[in-house]
Amino acid sequence: MRFHPLALLALACAPDGKIDLDTGEVPVRPINTTCLAPDRPATGGDVAIERVFSGVSFSQPISLLQAPGDDSRWFMVEQGGVVKAFDNVSDVATTSTFLDIEDRVETGFSETGLLGMAFHPDFATNGEVFVSYVAPSPLTSHVSRFRSTDGGLTLDPDTEEVLLAIRQPYSNHNGGSIAFGPDGHLYLGFGDGGSAGDPEGNGQDTSVLLGKILRIDVDGGDPYAIPADNPFADGGGAPEIFAWGLRNPWRFSFDAAGNLWVGDVGQDALEEVDRVELGGNYGWNTKEGTRCYAEDPCDDGSLIDPVVEYSHRLGQSITGGFVYRGGAMPGLQSSYFYADYVTGTMWALQWDPVTGEPDATVVVEAGFYISTFAEDLDGELYVVDYQRGRVHRLVPDAAPEPAPFPQTLAETGCFDADGAPLDALLPYEVNSPLWSDGATKSRWFALPDGATIDVEADGDFTFPIGTVLAKRFALAGETVETRLFVRHEDGEWGGYTYAGEGASATLLTTGDAREVGGQTWIYPSRAECLQCHTGAAGRSLGLEMAQVDREGDDSDQLRRWEIMGLFTDPLPTGIAPLPSPADTSASDEARARSYLHANCASCHRPEGTGQGPADLRVGVPLADMAICGQEPQEGDLGVDGARLLDPGSPSTSIIALRMHALDATRMPAVGSAQVDTEGVGVVEAWTAGLDGCP
Repeated sequence: MRFHPLALLALACAPDGKIDLDTGEVPVRPINTTCLAPDRPATGGDVAIERVFSGVSFSQPISLLQAPGDDSRWFMVEQGGVVKAFDNVSDVATTSTFLDIEDRVETGFSETGLLGMAFHPDFATNGEVFVSYVAPSPLTSHVSRFRSTDGGLTLDPDTEEVLLAIRQPYSNHNGGSIAFGPDGHLYLGFGDGGSAGDPEGNGQDTSVLLGKILRIDVDGGDPYAIPADNPFADGGGAPEIFAWGLRNPWRFSFDAAGNLWVGDVGQDALEEVDRVELGGNYGWNTKEGTRCYAEDPCDDGSLIDPVVEYSHRLGQSITGGFVYRGGAMPGLQSSYFYADYVTGTMWALQWDPVTGEPDATVVVEAGFYISTFAEDLDGELYVVDYQRGRVHRLVPDAAPEPAPFPQTLAETGCFDADGAPLDALLPYEVNSPLWSDGATKSRWFALPDGATIDVEADGDFTFPIGTVLAKRFALAGETVETRLFVRHEDGEWGGYTYAGEGASATLLTTGDAREVGGQTWIYPSRAECLQCHTGAAGRSLGLEMAQVDREGDDSDQLRRWEIMGLFTDPLPTGIAPLPSPADTSASDEARARSYLHANCASCHRPEGTGQGPADLRVGVPLADMAICGQEPQEGDLGVDGARLLDPGSPSTSIIALRMHALDATRMPAVGSAQVDTEGVGVVEAWTAGLDGCP
């Protein structure tokens, strides 16, 4: 191949001799001194989190605790069926196996597994520990007693004594929290049995154990006795019941005064904190939080409202915590800490028991999946990162007040006075765009000077700290919103939206919905940004090789970035570009799989936030997607014989039906108020053409 003489000169001067062979130009990486991730906005809280025990990590950790009276060790419960023990020293580098029951635990679903553990108050002398787990075939929640036969070093799996076996009709809402109360009795939490909306009515049915907090005396009978003051100890209901009307209690604890605090996961609107009392009815499924759910009007005065609740604009799944009684943060003494699993937002609740007035304040944005809180024997609090298996401790926030967060687009350092992107922002396009209610979109990213992108084996991009991703939305040619998604100094991501046109577009502090051009435009809250940009998907979504490697694109953006030196290492090979769902030359399957990957797979993948085991990533064979011929676990939408994907029948396929919906059953659940008719058509055409499951 011959080069123009000027091109040869450019080639000689180019880094590594690289040149764009189509244009003869050497793409030059722009200098970026202004478009950098700003400091995370101040939360108004006095709390920071710091990683501890950095020499160890865990697989799907869901509970962390110490044995009564012994602060020398910690015990981490892993959902897969193993409990690990490790020394309570900062430089600990190894763990040991305290209990291994992987062979009897169901781990094929996102909410099953080993879910809770509690030491007997007299563990030091009797060696007894109790666990709650879901067993397979059929799905059954077991509450079992195990004993140590080596002086407390380990538990002997062969000593298992099953105290309770509760059949689970579905694979979600299994609860699993378990703890001893100050009365010496064992308290157990179980969800309503699963699916969506409590189809079996278990929450309000006092003859069953699902949707309840139970209380049993493990020392007074064989295999247990019923405490005499349980509400139905003398009949009229299941005698184990302590309280009812719970949907899916995920983590509970007792405070120093003996009050029981429960985080109860909501349905589609509200997450709630309950202070649970003996004989209390907490409303589900008559109510979800303070709103009517199954009945309207719904409250006859017998239902107990939550102490506090938050909407799904702020989070998606509550993780209950503890009332703080440590000494490191004296200003937060007696505050109840809780968090949202999906967004990592953490609150401290101060509650006046006389007036009943709550005051919940956001104290920190963790930015990772908080699966559980933990309390050491000194009353200090910890949180666990489910995805990365790390332990963090809550400490006083000694950092200086962050710089004011940019209030207008012009202040971000990414756009000029007219709202146009600065050169630091590199434009890009994707093969399979996310549906955004018909808006046209412009996309850019900016890297700190000298920083590079790591490309994973599957082609996903991992961006350096300081990165800014930007997206602009326009309806009928008018800009309505510009979103920034940035990687802060702490390594975690944050999403921020600016409403309006031009550089004067203004930062929104909460989500909003406004009428624009005859339609409702949804501005996502910061928490909702993280509900889609999941940690499981690597936070950034469209920036992956399969999306940005655009065949036939004159700009050849991926090659230009490579020539600029934006990548840490050579790009992996063998990653096929996604076809556009609108490309009729591609097969129905390829178009539909591309659409599902772009619009659904950020949540529906391993360790994602989507319910059930469905894996909608494009590279997963249909046989392994856990959707073909599978019964829905989150409701059948009233369709007889419904399946997640019913070959040949879009009308009974939940995936397609949820794409049609505009109510609480809609998928994707965040950020859209209009049906993507073309996208639905692509998925339905693929479904109709299937003649069976592999």
